[in-house]
Amino acid sequence: MSQNRGRRERIRRDKNENDKETRELVFKKEGQEYAQVVKMLGNGRVETNCFDGTSRLAYIREEQRKKANVGDILLLQLRDYRDAKADVIFVYTLEEAINLKAYGELTETDIKGTLYQNHFRCAPEK
Repeated sequence: MSQNRGRRERIRRDKNENDKETRELVFKKEGQEYAQVVKMLGNGRVETNCFDGTSRLAYIREEQRKKANVGDILLLQLRDYRDAKADVIFVYTLEEAINLKAYGELTETDIKGTLYQNHFRCAPEK
């Protein structure tokens, strides 16, 4: 019984070390837009406020579903045939959102609520 316990602890320790990996920062290209999650609708859909001033319904791929939360910054691929819908390409972490601001991609007003919300994981202010 003690052998299994030690193995489980080792697996947990290794798993936590792998979470610290840094990813390459992805910038928007033509036909893409930054957005913030306003509401999780379920079934892989989210309501977003894009930084170009429009509200869009976005679809999240399976591999990104567990990573997106209310208040997160996303990179959306806009659809050519529907302006009100988009697809989520990338979900930014808090550190990546700060780096985007440092590069001048986002303004302070774009991520002001996001930084507070993600850091403390609380509901958005109304």
